[in-house]
Amino acid sequence: KELTQAMEESRLQVSHTLQSCLQSDGRRRYATPPQQIAAFNRRSNPEILSSCNEKWLETDAEVIVGDDVMLINPADEFNIHFPYRRGELNIHSGPGGSLTGVLSDLKTIWEYVLVKKLNIPLKDLKHYRAVLVIPDIYNRHYLKELTTLMLCDIGFGGCFLLQDHVAATFGAGLGYACVVDVGDQKTSVSCVEDGISHRNTRVRMDYGGSDITQTFFWLLQKCAFPYKTCDPLNRMDALLLNQLKEDFCHVDLNICGSQEKIFTVKKPKISTEKYIMQVGDECLVAPLSLFQPELFKVTGIHNVHIQKRYLGDPEDPHDENYLRETSRRGVKESLEQTLELQEETAVVATPIDEEVVVDAVDAVPNSLANRDLEAPRDFIVGPQQLLGLDHAVLQSIDRCLTEDLKRKMYSCILIIGSGMKFKGIGMWLHNRISLQIPYMFRAEQLDIITYPKEMDPGITTWKGAAIFSCLESAQELWIGQQEWQRHGVRVLRERAPFMW
Repeated sequence: KELTQAMEESRLQVSHTLQSCLQSDGRRRYATPPQQIAAFNRRSNPEILSSCNEKWLETDAEVIVGDDVMLINPADEFNIHFPYRRGELNIHSGPGGSLTGVLSDLKTIWEYVLVKKLNIPLKDLKHYRAVLVIPDIYNRHYLKELTTLMLCDIGFGGCFLLQDHVAATFGAGLGYACVVDVGDQKTSVSCVEDGISHRNTRVRMDYGGSDITQTFFWLLQKCAFPYKTCDPLNRMDALLLNQLKEDFCHVDLNICGSQEKIFTVKKPKISTEKYIMQVGDECLVAPLSLFQPELFKVTGIHNVHIQKRYLGDPEDPHDENYLRETSRRGVKESLEQTLELQEETAVVATPIDEEVVVDAVDAVPNSLANRDLEAPRDFIVGPQQLLGLDHAVLQSIDRCLTEDLKRKMYSCILIIGSGMKFKGIGMWLHNRISLQIPYMFRAEQLDIITYPKEMDPGITTWKGAAIFSCLESAQELWIGQQEWQRHGVRVLRERAPFMW
């Protein structure tokens, strides 16, 4: 009950904001009351069309990969595995949820695609090399396992790793950008300059396009969605809801009042049904939940992640912990030497002064040992433990080390991924950020790129990885199978184009 109340308050907040907006000709926006829309939708009955030609998948296969999974008859008892969830490997306690199980599933999927879609026999893979695109916030242990999977288990001749946000800047042809990646299940932000993603600026939120779909369904139910038996846990209905979101949702302030929409429900072995329904501002409220993430509570708890400190690896004795400890020891020793020199050159002091000096010797190195200069700062989340997209961008840019770098990032915000392809949402983000931008950067041109080089933002990263692999500077990054088997994770520290 409390959850519904919080979501309802957030919905009203977004609705009031929309009603205070102006259309492009300067007139105020207006909205049709949800009760009026609901009255129409309650009277709407489906029109029965011919029976559906689609059939459930008939197969004797033990393993099914890809879109065919959607056509499995629910009566067939298959375990359905998703190797990735919320932008990270999907480790869980259910069937296939161990790290070994997830890597085995990835091997099955990738080999299926290589053989069936790309027509490359597995025995020829030693002549091919692959780029592994990794999340901007990565888990080093997983990267090690994935590299072993690529080179030893699948058998590529070579590979290298590239962070997705860095690849996106290459795909968009940009030297620097604050990259905002909205996927299906996660949204991530980081600042990239000259092929380096700045560690402190990285943040990932556990929400994306699928959460917008669920919020849209919740909003449709509030105005009497005519397809009453719709169940988001049913695979066919889940696909339908996603399609409705893509077809109906937008952030075009010139579209006001109720709109009539038509959609059809097709399921194997059942007659196709055609529905007519009305929708109002629900089509705008759902995408805007990215800025009002309390509305995502319909899908549960959403955590905020940053790049955590590495715990170390027994195979890699010279990791960042070793470097940090040795550099800290160097600082401590140089401080002690300085203080010893000061004592030797000092005039004979009174007993009181001596005590002060002794305290200083003890205090300074300890305070340095306790202070962790590289410890990652947490992003500040709202009272609901959720971080809206605009606040994530502002905080990410604020973590850049220099004023000049912050200025650059405000001048170029790159939107990628397929979770935010709504008409007009780039302008909404522009307005939200320009209202909250620090005063000293307001003179800058705030530029938000939603369709880099006129291409689908969903493929920007893959395009960038392909471009990067052809660069002359990338030729020394390739890791071969034999050197990986011989040296292991130490090769990654030397070859990775990011701070290992």
